[in-house]
Amino acid sequence: MKKTHLLVLVIIAAAIGIVMATAGDASVYVSFKEAKELAADGDLRKVHVVGRLPQDAQKNPVGLQYNPTLDPNYFSFTLVDTNRIAQQVVYFSPKPQDFEKSEQVVITGNMRNDVFVADKILLKCPSKYVENEVKGATASIN
Repeated sequence: MKKTHLLVLVIIAAAIGIVMATAGDASVYVSFKEAKELAADGDLRKVHVVGRLPQDAQKNPVGLQYNPTLDPNYFSFTLVDTNRIAQQVVYFSPKPQDFEKSEQVVITGNMRNDVFVADKILLKCPSKYVENEVKGATASIN
């Protein structure tokens, strides 16, 4: 076998290995109910949960617990998923900037002892563009 053929086979094998490794780490989107069921079955793989922060009458989020002077790597909050199930979430890292302003939150992690432990938090913040400003900024053709 030629050296070039052997090199091509090694490169193909490495590519297949990389694809298999990343596919095995892929997580799925679930509700808190499904995350609890997976944890009860002993499945500790990472899952994504999409939700919103519960708000009071003044539109301020409720259930946030963060004290950076006491422990800067402990952030706890309540999240309501798409099925309207509220769940306590613990994040062992500093609170993300502008967390209170987010419209939607996507967390990655798994359930442990009736608490969702998040490894990653992705925030969807409101757009800085207002609909009226966008309409006024576009050119009109008469």
